[in-house]
Formats: sequence, C-alpha cells, structure tokens
Amino acid sequence: MKSVTLGPLGQVSRLTLGGGGIGQLWGETTCDEALATLTGALDAGIDLLDTAPMYLNCEAFIGQTFGGRLPAGVKITTKCGLGTPPPGEAARRLTASLEASLAMMRLERVDVFFLHSNLHADGYAYAHGNDRLDAMSTSLSIYRDEVVPAFEALKAQGRIGAWGITGIGVPSAVLPALADTPKPDVVQVISNLLDSAGALRRFAEPARPRDIAAAAKAAGVSVMGIRAVQAGALTAAVDRTLSPNSPDRADFTRAGPFRELCAQWGEDPAAIAHRYALSMPNIDTLVLGVKNRHELAQCVGAEAEGPLDPAQMAAIDGLGLAAAAAT
Repeated sequence: MKSVTLGPLGQVSRLTLGGGGIGQLWGETTCDEALATLTGALDAGIDLLDTAPMYLNCEAFIGQTFGGRLPAGVKITTKCGLGTPPPGEAARRLTASLEASLAMMRLERVDVFFLHSNLHADGYAYAHGNDRLDAMSTSLSIYRDEVVPAFEALKAQGRIGAWGITGIGVPSAVLPALADTPKPDVVQVISNLLDSAGALRRFAEPARPRDIAAAAKAAGVSVMGIRAVQAGALTAAVDRTLSPNSPDRADFTRAGPFRELCAQWGEDPAAIAHRYALSMPNIDTLVLGVKNRHELAQCVGAEAEGPLDPAQMAAIDGLGLAAAAAT
C-alpha cells in the first residue's frame, strides 16, 4: 500500500481504518467480524486507526485486541465531541475525554487528538438543529481561547503527538481556524464526489469541502479525507434503515446517475467512489468506514488499482452531482 506524509506523524498508509464500522456504528456486524476486520486492515498494510468515543465499541476493541501494545509502526487517533462548554471548562473536559479513551484502549498516548465538534462563529445560528448548538458545535472564541491552549498543553505533556479539527463545520469558521497560529496539525475533510456530509450538515451556506482541503494544504495542515461513500449514498444499496426525509436518503437518490454510470462501466459504485476520493487533490489519507472484511478488501483493492483516469473523473464530474449537493 502506498504511504504518505501526515504532518508530525510522518509516513502513514494511504488508507486509514475508521472506527465507526468496526465499532458497530455503521450497519450490522458481529464482534468477531469487527475484530477480524481490524486485524485484517493491519495485515493489508493499513497503519493508522481513527477512533472516537462515539464509535460505540471501537476503543474497547482496540484495547481488547492489542492489550495496550500497538504493533510497531501503527498510529492511532481519538476525538472529543466538546461542543461549547461554559467558559473555563474546555481544558478539563478535553483532558477527561482523552483519559477515558486512553483507559479504554489501554494506551498512554495517542498520535492525534481531534476536536470532534463543528466550528461556528460566535453568534452564529444553524439552519437545522440550532437548539443543540452548544452540544454539537464549538464557538471560535472557545476554540481559540481554551481548546487550542489545552491541545498544546497535552502535546507538551507527551499525551498526544499532534492535534486536529473535524473540518465539516461552518466553512466561514473552519477556514479561519486553519489560518490561525497555532494551527491544527491535521484536519478531517469531507471527500466524496457529492461534496456532501449528508445528515451531518446543519448550516445553510455552501459546504466548500474542496476549498477547505486546499486551504489546509496551503497552510501546511495535513488532510484526512472522510465519508468517501457518504454514509452509503454512493454504494449499490444502503445497508440500514433510513427515514424517507433523511439527507443521506436524499443523497442516495441524487446519486442515481452515478450508479447508472458505474453499471455502464461494469464497476461497483463503492469501489469507484473510493477511487474517486483517492483521486481528489489535497487528500493525504482516506478514512474507511468499513464494518467487515468484504468491504475492507474492496477498499484495499480500490487503493491498489490507483486513481481514476482523467476521462473517468470528467465523466463523474460531468454528472453535476457535487453542484447539486452544495446548494
């Protein structure tokens, strides 16, 4: 598997194993299959594991599988869904979240600790779910005054190797954060042919994930691509029940022309969606949401086949799906 440089982490695999699938968050899978997928990913050359407390059993599986001793060369991340706490509380909550994750995984440190909340400007109002703003999103003032100093302190203590942000929040807040000093070491950015975060998007302005990835690289911030198949919208069939008005269901419907194009090519949509994401500029490593060995093998195969050729990229872009999703 190809490797890339991910900031202070040095060389990592082109694919990252995400924790949602193996944590049993994304569709049905068994404990045994999740653990087999975890070890299978390492056997395939994946050496970066992306975990979070919200990924259900993921961190427990890490602790169970490795017993506190990650294989040589394997790196790991975790996250904290901080929201916007009362003033003066951010550092305590971040530290408590990290300590809980370390205890669950039986580790002494992680390589990257992410702010898992969206970012918003002070006084911002979300188009959807604004009543949950303080739970799901972090204000720029708290981020700059408390979160960044807390991350820098944890790094100085050796408890984290680097820190990052989840770049799916309001672009007018994410982009300034990437230009700040200190700036994140890593940012996670939506990387799919729809340019869509689906149900995770709660703001009305254009999402601009490609602009965010480009700005990150220009600022020297490494980029982890996420949601290559957009919660199943870019697969042959969604493998979980979605309500009729779900944004992810709407994305699946919108992606119909993409599935038709893949059928003409004789290709599986999920494999092509992953190759598309791996062909996008500014994406260092792509996080997989796989939940079983079959899905893992498909993604590893997609990476081995390499980027799509320019004609294929043009054909997909010519469908106009990204522009449709951006509005």
